[in-house]
Amino acid sequence: MRCLIVADLHYSLPQFDWLLSASSQFDAVIFAGDALDIGSFVDVRAQILVVQKYLGLLASKTRVMLCSGNHDLDERSPEGEKISRWIGMVRELGIACDGDSLTIGDTLFTVCPWWDGPLVRAQIVRQLEEAAPKRPRQWVWVHHAPPANSPVSWGGKRSFGDVELVQWIDTYKPDFVISGHVHQSPFIQDGSWFDRIGNTWVFNAGLQLGRPPVCIVVDCDEAKAYWLAAEYAQWIDLNAPLQRPAHTITKAPDWLILLDRIADPIPEKPQMAAG
Repeated sequence: MRCLIVADLHYSLPQFDWLLSASSQFDAVIFAGDALDIGSFVDVRAQILVVQKYLGLLASKTRVMLCSGNHDLDERSPEGEKISRWIGMVRELGIACDGDSLTIGDTLFTVCPWWDGPLVRAQIVRQLEEAAPKRPRQWVWVHHAPPANSPVSWGGKRSFGDVELVQWIDTYKPDFVISGHVHQSPFIQDGSWFDRIGNTWVFNAGLQLGRPPVCIVVDCDEAKAYWLAAEYAQWIDLNAPLQRPAHTITKAPDWLILLDRIADPIPEKPQMAAG
């Protein structure tokens, strides 16, 4: 199984175009939050409509998982905590989203919401407790915020990670945690796109502007993870101990060569709703 991982697209339509074009090369696309951009001049309600259309097209091509990030929160719960109501609606498209667990082959994927307070945090704890007994050979978490005090959450002066997530990793010991949120981590000193906490690999692709987006590809059959960014192409061996720096890709696999050949946006690009 080969999974394409992105996060923090922040309503970049050229990056969504690329994602649609690339998706057929992968068994699953994992979107680790922040599909929207709350700082955009485009109204959030319009962003949601367009992104939902993209997600529907994406789900027609491959399996899709999507967790909420802090930019995706569009409502408050009756208790006053910020939530992402619209992401729950994409479940109707066949997408595994906040609160869901999905098994593909011998891998269990658990998709966690962004938590803004104790109630949603407690929901995540229950979600992990219920999923843990069902774990097959591999368990993957999709959680927008990366773990605290890790290179994948380093912002240059301090960590922007989730302390609770570190405790959950220590308790349940998943095989992989897929995150985003801290855009600069892979590109700055003492930061990285990968780390290992115990036996758990944690990833954060980072963010760069333009098309294509930064992405990570996890090839479970080859036990390798690849990081693809402008001027960077690296890989690590998932069966080996944590080693830095990552290896530079010197011989591109076939799927990577095909990605490099992806041209202009495909014809079925969704259009902004009138009005």
